[in-house]
Amino acid sequence: MAQDSGTRTLISPAQLRRGRGKVVYWTLLAVVVVGFTLIFLGPLYWMVTGALKSGQEIAQTPPSLFPADPELRNYADAWTNLNLAKLLFNTFYYAIGALLFQLVLDTAAAYALSKLRPVFGNLILALMLATLMIPAMVLIVPQYVTVIDLPILHLNLLDSPFAIWLPAVANAFNIFLLKRFFDSIPEELMAAALVDGATPLRTLWSIILPMSRPILGVVSIFAVTAVWKDFLWPKLVMPSPETRTVSVGIYAFSGGTPMNVVIAASVIAAIPTVVVFLIFQRNIMSGLTTGSLKG
Repeated sequence: MAQDSGTRTLISPAQLRRGRGKVVYWTLLAVVVVGFTLIFLGPLYWMVTGALKSGQEIAQTPPSLFPADPELRNYADAWTNLNLAKLLFNTFYYAIGALLFQLVLDTAAAYALSKLRPVFGNLILALMLATLMIPAMVLIVPQYVTVIDLPILHLNLLDSPFAIWLPAVANAFNIFLLKRFFDSIPEELMAAALVDGATPLRTLWSIILPMSRPILGVVSIFAVTAVWKDFLWPKLVMPSPETRTVSVGIYAFSGGTPMNVVIAASVIAAIPTVVVFLIFQRNIMSGLTTGSLKG
């Protein structure tokens, strides 16, 4: 490790100024940047261009890099034939509901564990974090049994949005993120609010939440994208064509639909999550890093 003016780097400035070191450094940097760019953007590029190809062109071997005769009508056919408007509305409805439930209940749980410190709070947090070690596929069967016969109330939640909303609330990762952020909020603010006569709920609403916008943005992104991209669970609990999500709907129609139209539908379905990420990408880093700092 080299140190220059308080900055620690793997390569010293003196080595970078030399001819050979400078060439090696920039060559490796270019290879890494270009390589990762192709890895991440390659599938997206293939999906967007594949939606513009004809059925014969998309099935040819080897595949073409550019569509010979772009067909924009594939997007119109996908929108009409797959009833994407209904599928997107359903998915948006489920995602917003899951987001609201998580913001209310997960925030309350994290606030209680961080600031109210209930008895056995650390044990409860440890048990919640232990659930992250359990593969999601293992929980499918008990969750499905719970949905078809809700304990105590004995309700069948199939084709009900609560079949998606209620399992989404139990998100130990989001609770942990929120708790870590709340831990970084100075205790002096809590003490000042207590002296002013504020109740714990008032303190949460007036002090904690306004300071927690970055982490709330992160949780919002995670909540929306988790519901938007999920496939297996909505397929199990939303069997009716009227209640399907966009991923399940595209899969259901893919059997009798040309591949280029299916790819066009996938592009349309991916646009909302890409837009959300581009808008809130700064919140991801600021929310994840601020919670790791004290003071």
